[in-house]
Amino acid sequence: MLSATESRRSEQIVEDGTAQEFLSFTLGPEEYAIDILKVQEIRGYDAATAIAGAPKFIKGVINLRGIIVPIVDLRIKFGIGTVEYSPFTVVIMLNLGARVVGIVVDSVSDVISLAADRIHPAPDFASSIGASYVLGLGTLEDRMLILIDIERLMLSGEMALVDEAVA
Repeated sequence: MLSATESRRSEQIVEDGTAQEFLSFTLGPEEYAIDILKVQEIRGYDAATAIAGAPKFIKGVINLRGIIVPIVDLRIKFGIGTVEYSPFTVVIMLNLGARVVGIVVDSVSDVISLAADRIHPAPDFASSIGASYVLGLGTLEDRMLILIDIERLMLSGEMALVDEAVA
């Protein structure tokens, strides 16, 4: 039996029973996925202009075709291992309503389609991500993906620092 919270998460993921597409990416040893409809573009990692006094997980800002975009390093934000930038490191540009935000990830894997029966409620656990930002766990063959509500995470109160850093 699903709890009320788990039920709401399931409704957020698939409302009509059809498959939903996600962009999968890695952070350290884990594989995550976000709603593909939130992705504007994927770019190679370039150094951002640092903002004095910004939290460590905010790498800075970049100018993306005339739009100043804050760049958040999810590995730093989630406290996952040592941060190393490689040729596979990318920035996923997210379109979150009126806001564009970039997230730095280790690598992008692929676009996957998950049917409702492949999405399972996440167990209640304490993590650096925060259980309220985890939509569920997606399974695909031998892969397990942590499905992140990226819009809720990026627009949360703890991320309000992003707006303050570039204001």
